[in-house]
Amino acid sequence: MSSLAKQKSDLSRAFSEDGANKTHVGGQALIEGVMMRGKYNWAVGVREPDGAIYEEQHDLSSGQAKNGWMYWPLVRGCRAMVESLVLGYKALEIAALHAFNEDEEDAKDAAAKDGVAGGGAAADCAEQAEPAKRDGVAEAASHADCMADGQMPASNEPAFSWKDDFGRPDTMIDALGAQRSLDVVSEPSQPSEAKEASAPAAEDDAVFGKKEMAVSMVLGLVMGVVLFIVAPAFITNLLVGEYDSNTLAWNVVDGILRVAVFVFYIWLIGRMSDIKRMFGYHGAEHKTIHCFEHGLPLTPENARQFPRLHVRCGTAFLIMVMIIAIFVYTITPLNGLISAWGVPDGAPKLVLVIVARIVLMPVIAGISYEITVRWAGSHPDNLLVKVVLWPGMQMQYLTTNEPDDGMLECAIAAMKQVLEREEQEAAKAVGAIEG
Repeated sequence: MSSLAKQKSDLSRAFSEDGANKTHVGGQALIEGVMMRGKYNWAVGVREPDGAIYEEQHDLSSGQAKNGWMYWPLVRGCRAMVESLVLGYKALEIAALHAFNEDEEDAKDAAAKDGVAGGGAAADCAEQAEPAKRDGVAEAASHADCMADGQMPASNEPAFSWKDDFGRPDTMIDALGAQRSLDVVSEPSQPSEAKEASAPAAEDDAVFGKKEMAVSMVLGLVMGVVLFIVAPAFITNLLVGEYDSNTLAWNVVDGILRVAVFVFYIWLIGRMSDIKRMFGYHGAEHKTIHCFEHGLPLTPENARQFPRLHVRCGTAFLIMVMIIAIFVYTITPLNGLISAWGVPDGAPKLVLVIVARIVLMPVIAGISYEITVRWAGSHPDNLLVKVVLWPGMQMQYLTTNEPDDGMLECAIAAMKQVLEREEQEAAKAVGAIEG
């Protein structure tokens, strides 16, 4: 790479050095991993606690044959948004399962440590009891400084301290005497019934885990509506006044507040260590796609040289949604409805405005998709495209970090699964034509 290219910013390089091999493959950063999505499948590469990369892929079934209307302009943007949410949820579930799958290893380590410690403690107890027997003191062994199970007495362990142990959940649970898990209780004489009871319990636990993730996703969507729609609208009403008194100013102020809240939110969560790493995986996803688009072999060394920003990033789409929303809300004849229905000032009028904003979100998403993904993504060298995408590209400085080679390896692992599947499908198509 030339010295001039090195001196360029990631922003200018993302526009000027966009690869000639345009690809439809997109991705998403995960917990300790990356998800890539192609035409026929989506795949993940997740770094496991032992350092290995866990790979998994799933088919993508196109519904275009049955529901062709869902692929019409504007409509396809809404479909793409919903699909991205669903696939993102599934990919995050896989990543969380494998990135933190330390239970089994921890249990083995703990068992090994307990075995060694227990054996040593039992030997100490035996040594202490033996002199007592030789001296004819029968009760000395029972009062030795040992516990019945051969472990060392609890008095040898450091005492619980709120100051030292507040951030250690296991220590706090032990100190409070809390039960760690719910066990199936059964009579010793009925082992078969215990096995039958434990199976449904395990199944219920698995279902409960999925329900928890679903509930958290719903709560996240509700929080997003409150944070990015309800709160800016409420503040705008206080600053500007009633919606129909100055509609243009109301929508502009509301849009500016919405963007400001979004930027502050991204900046704030970006300061968390876990989110910083996820943003690093986001950068790895972009660099990997750049590397493929430039026709280079997918290696960390090759991917590392490319910018962490990309013109087809979803962050640009989100910013475009907020900008387009200002125009859509302004031209929507909401004042006519307010007059026709005689909506009174205050809370009723504000509620109507908020509901209208939520109802119009699919329309805004559809328009933003056509501009950001279909048009701008296909013409990155166009000057107007650069102007339109500039705010979203700036946001990528917050949502991406420079990845390390380990992060690049995960992104490459996910990318290769998608590319291999596409090569297989292309070979099948060629075989079908020749046959």
